[in-house]
Amino acid sequence: MFILHVALQGCLRGGAVVFGLTADTGGHIRYLLDLVAASSQDAGIDRIVIATRLFHGTPGPDYAVPEEPISDKVTLVRLASASSDYRSKEEMHAEVGSFAENLIAWIAAQPRAPDLIHAHYADAACVAGLVEDALGIPFVFTAHSLGQVKKAMLGPGAEGSPDLARRIAAEEGALTRASLVIASSRDEAEVQYAGYAAYEPGRIRILPPGSDLARFASAESLPHVEATIDRFLHDPGKPALLALARPVARKNLGALVRAYGESPALQARTNLVLMAGTRQDIDALDGDMADTMREILVLIDRYDLYGRVAYPKTHGPEDVPALYAYARERGGLFVNPALNEPFGLTLLEASAAGLPLVATDSGGPNDIVETCGNGLLVDPRDPGAIAAACLRILDDPDLYAGCVAGGARAAGAYDWDRHAARYHDLLRALLAPDPPLSAPRQLLVCDIDNTLVGCEAALGIFRRWRSRQAALAFGVATGRSFHSAMAILEQQASPRPQVMITSVGSEIYHLDPNGVTYTADAAWRATVSAGWDRAGVLARLAGLDGLVPQGPLEQRGHKLSYFGDAATAERVRTRLARSGRRANVIHSHGRYLDILPEAASKGTAVGHVRALYGLPERAVFVAGDSGNDVEMLRTRAQAIIVANYSDDLASNGALQHSYVARASHARGIIEGVGHFRRMLADAG
Repeated sequence: MFILHVALQGCLRGGAVVFGLTADTGGHIRYLLDLVAASSQDAGIDRIVIATRLFHGTPGPDYAVPEEPISDKVTLVRLASASSDYRSKEEMHAEVGSFAENLIAWIAAQPRAPDLIHAHYADAACVAGLVEDALGIPFVFTAHSLGQVKKAMLGPGAEGSPDLARRIAAEEGALTRASLVIASSRDEAEVQYAGYAAYEPGRIRILPPGSDLARFASAESLPHVEATIDRFLHDPGKPALLALARPVARKNLGALVRAYGESPALQARTNLVLMAGTRQDIDALDGDMADTMREILVLIDRYDLYGRVAYPKTHGPEDVPALYAYARERGGLFVNPALNEPFGLTLLEASAAGLPLVATDSGGPNDIVETCGNGLLVDPRDPGAIAAACLRILDDPDLYAGCVAGGARAAGAYDWDRHAARYHDLLRALLAPDPPLSAPRQLLVCDIDNTLVGCEAALGIFRRWRSRQAALAFGVATGRSFHSAMAILEQQASPRPQVMITSVGSEIYHLDPNGVTYTADAAWRATVSAGWDRAGVLARLAGLDGLVPQGPLEQRGHKLSYFGDAATAERVRTRLARSGRRANVIHSHGRYLDILPEAASKGTAVGHVRALYGLPERAVFVAGDSGNDVEMLRTRAQAIIVANYSDDLASNGALQHSYVARASHARGIIEGVGHFRRMLADAG
């Protein structure tokens, strides 16, 4: 396979990238180079080319070299466009047409055309669209950051920005045209993209970036790094609050300085260390970096923080591990106050180096902290909350130690080899589609957690069994969102479902003919929307004792999710019934409580799919393990309860018709299907 990456923004070279050299030379370049390095290790990848802009003058001669070999499989190609100078992302739209013409000519001159293009940022997607029009090469898209998110951060004043409007329009076009959209986090896939008219959840896949964390886990402080920081500080031995980010408005470093300046307790306990890019002269900084640096300096002066804040002018990529080690050796923290962080590789690096995190609750840090348990999330617009979170970790030795231990798990959770394997599987599937069954004769729908997955050996047996079921359509029904469900299925190498019933039956997605992306079932959405008053239900439950909302990402348009015991679930049902609010209340695992439209459940969703396929009841099998599977199991004749069930399912009077398997997890599913097939054969 020959993959062509297109990335126009920033100062891109094969190594020793100077991050922060321009406002657009940031994490997307690191992501791209790391992805390409991991991708090149796959024996099935023959060639990788990164195509970027060629330009002369500032910021240096390296970016005017037409071709730069990176490895035996990887080449960086620079192509001219209309302007010969560096262009910021706001100016890049003027380069798209000319760059695309030169890229098409370059491809035509190659002995073999790329199989697929991967576009990074919306301007590259515009280029990829022109190439697809000319040559028929499909493309996938990674946004890295989104204009709608920036618009929300900037507030009402951003409405009239032509640059922002143009960028958002380009992103809408990318979402419309791309064969697949690759996101880094659930927040990106489920929240950030949701503001776009072209948003289709089933066309997005979450592939968390990896990171080469070994060098951070073994990081040691270096004398020259210590000297660079300590010269600013009266008491360099105090714990360091370390921030490492380009000085751009989105990174919100000013809020961190305010948090520190307005907290005498934090000043007494710590020093603040700001590694804000690389600069020689503030006035020469690109984009809004000069304004950001001036804001930082004004705040340091306003709060009289001299001797307590370090803000060195430069650092090299080779110094970064030592920066984390500097803070770790002093018992400090890593702080990311960005208004939005699409992913947050620095969070993984800092965690691997042994630093607890205080991070923005907007973007990828949600996934990182949930996965690793390595820090606290805060509202980045609230300096008081930032200071309070820092003090909470510093004042609680057990919490500090727990965050450090959680950070040690980061290397296993965020691995580039794992990312590349899933990435290549998706690309190959796009290039050689395995379409869903158009007329299945049977349908199997099973829960995911603790039913399909939970035992690696059982899932391996299920994969082999599934491959032999030529006329069986396979689906899942889960409390997870579409993206959460898809992430765990792909991580576990599950067979790809033909139908996905998600969010406890309130959403249904069907596999597209390309065998990779999914389309939401519009008819089902209309069904569950009828009579659903989400705002009214939410208001009616406000203040109910024992009812604790789950995180923002667990809330859906047709699902409200809480923590609560069985008694709380009954109070919810009573309160909603007395107020005339029509809803379905589902309690499971003794602590999860989901409130859905009256028409929504796993059981009714399976019934909708059965009718869509035109199958008789005896052709449908369902399998589950917990309370949120009861509706599905209760309403289907051929219901399977796997041996590792919870919530006392086997004793539930409404489920006495179910087959309780002797085997657990996916083996129990196979056992149950075999049982019912034998019954059908005997009856026939």
